[in-house]
Amino acid sequence: MAPWRVRDFHADDLDDVVRLWDSQAASSEPSAFSLSDLIAAVRSHEPAVVAVVAAELVGVAVAMVGGDRAWVMRISLAPAWRRRGIGSAMLRELERRLVAAGVHRIQCLLTGESDIGALALEHAGYTVRQGMVLYERLEPVDPGSAGVLGQLGGQMVRAGAWDELGGMVKEKELIERRVILPLAQPQLAEQLGLVPPRAIVLFGPPGTGKTSFAKGAASRLGWPFVELFPSRLAGESAAGLAAALREAFALVAELDKVVLFIDEVEEIAGARQPRTVSAAQGVTNEMLKLIPPFREQDERLLICATNSVRALDSAFLRHGRFDYVIPVGPPDPAAREAIWDRYLVAVPHAELDMAAIVAESQLFTPADIEFAARRTAQLAFERVLFEHGAQEVTTGDILHAIGQTRRTLTTELVAEFEQDIKDYARV
Repeated sequence: MAPWRVRDFHADDLDDVVRLWDSQAASSEPSAFSLSDLIAAVRSHEPAVVAVVAAELVGVAVAMVGGDRAWVMRISLAPAWRRRGIGSAMLRELERRLVAAGVHRIQCLLTGESDIGALALEHAGYTVRQGMVLYERLEPVDPGSAGVLGQLGGQMVRAGAWDELGGMVKEKELIERRVILPLAQPQLAEQLGLVPPRAIVLFGPPGTGKTSFAKGAASRLGWPFVELFPSRLAGESAAGLAAALREAFALVAELDKVVLFIDEVEEIAGARQPRTVSAAQGVTNEMLKLIPPFREQDERLLICATNSVRALDSAFLRHGRFDYVIPVGPPDPAAREAIWDRYLVAVPHAELDMAAIVAESQLFTPADIEFAARRTAQLAFERVLFEHGAQEVTTGDILHAIGQTRRTLTTELVAEFEQDIKDYARV
């Protein structure tokens, strides 16, 4: 019998690993994580090892790290190679990588009697936690779409993400009325002759929450969320970015429903120069071709975001490609107060002068406020730890943190944004 060995997972192992998982999908080897979860983990470089015999892959073990804790997501072995100590060996190698990553607690959740995972865990000294109950909600992803979603690195955004978007009330209400509700209630829209939107552009200064709105929309609709990264796509295809975009959109078309998000879309839809030919123009041309077929399918929403709407090609923004071009700007005073409330709720504090805090954080984006709130908590942490001082933060603590936070926005950027609203907004 040929010897086996355990090594790191390599990107070109993915097809063999997926085949192994597929072959065991209906077997008695259960897992608390779906196939799409596992594919997304190895594609995002979570710790993983494989067992090989000569050139054949016969086993795989995957973990997921969160702070100083890790979950062993799955230990899989081909049937012919079970009960040879390979599962335990993969687990040992996986543990080494987890300890090197700063992990202090390793857990594994099995949904039944697994003759591979359970034995490997017992042999490695893991203990069973009695009296624990698993609560689960199955997300609305068709089984046939799970593999595709994993290949695209997609996810189901947790329920409630839309409701948790504090502040930015005007933008949130606009997106809900114009975009989400017609898609969420297609029968009513059809009765009234309303064609639900298929594609929108969100534009505004950096840090104003465009990505959060896109994820929130996916959560509100209960659809999978897929984000395409132009820079990453460019490196994944030897044929170039245009070909990579084609391949990605072809995969997206296999999903039953999806919110497809492209940030910094100016990278793939920048303004073309007349009478010139370049690789960038070829990418823009390709993107213009891909949008109409995407729009023909139901239960699809393309959300493109940009910090510089004026850098986009005029044909890209034309009616028929995008239903709405929606500004997402810096929060006004009421929105800033709501955002501060959201981040300070977990921080012990005395009575605060919110008017002063809101005034001092003028030109702050939601991301700036989040940073300043985290900075405030850090100041309190150090005060308690090193000075044995008070746990409650004060208005002065928060104003000090605001002073240590570099603003993303300037008055010039805000003026440009206001002009862009006049020139490009379509709501």
